[in-house]
Amino acid sequence: MMTSGPSSPLYRRVLLKVSGEALMGKAGYGLDVEVLERLVQDLKSLKALDVQICLVVGGGNIFRGLSGASKGMDRVSADYMGMLATVMNALALQSSCEKADLPARVLSAISMSPVCESYEPLKARQYLSAGNIVIFAAGTGDPFFTTDTAAALRASEMKCDVILKGTKVDGVYSDDPKKNPSAVRYEALTYEDVLAKKLKVMDATAISLASENKIPILVFSMNTNKAFENVVLGKGLFTRIG
Repeated sequence: MMTSGPSSPLYRRVLLKVSGEALMGKAGYGLDVEVLERLVQDLKSLKALDVQICLVVGGGNIFRGLSGASKGMDRVSADYMGMLATVMNALALQSSCEKADLPARVLSAISMSPVCESYEPLKARQYLSAGNIVIFAAGTGDPFFTTDTAAALRASEMKCDVILKGTKVDGVYSDDPKKNPSAVRYEALTYEDVLAKKLKVMDATAISLASENKIPILVFSMNTNKAFENVVLGKGLFTRIG
């Protein structure tokens, strides 16, 4: 969807799901500093509009549990390694926020008190209401569940108005547009469409959770300036699922 959009935000409390691959940017591994800085500037602009922001970060730029399991690793151990990768990304994002004078808290689903705080729903909502950016790390804290599922779960617990999924492409396509130039881009989809067409937007558990709690999902590209801000203002290029 692309609209001229309003000058004020459409949503007051948002959850941004950032994939590890998006944070990797043009690098082959790890974090792209330019991507981090661009994201933080978007967050700063939104805070100026009085939007409450929480994030769930993936870890695929460092380690992906499913990939490790496919190579013979124990799935549970591989998934826990993936959760640790998300904590590393969350700490990097927190550091970037603090450099930009944005108060940010990392809450982990796995207890690691010397590194960050443990996740508690009430505490997280209090931080949001006090103006902090809250970064959720370690997924759901359980193996076999993706960070997409964690995003839908946290958005439900935080009573968010919308889930924003930042990726490398500007919406949802019928196929990978980088591999298939004939792939069709969707302007809007229902939750049922995503499940029926088996579109690889978010896993089925995440889509079902969002549907049950009536939380729309907007999928957009993080590779442009003010991408996050524009989507929240209704001005960006994105696919709406709802």
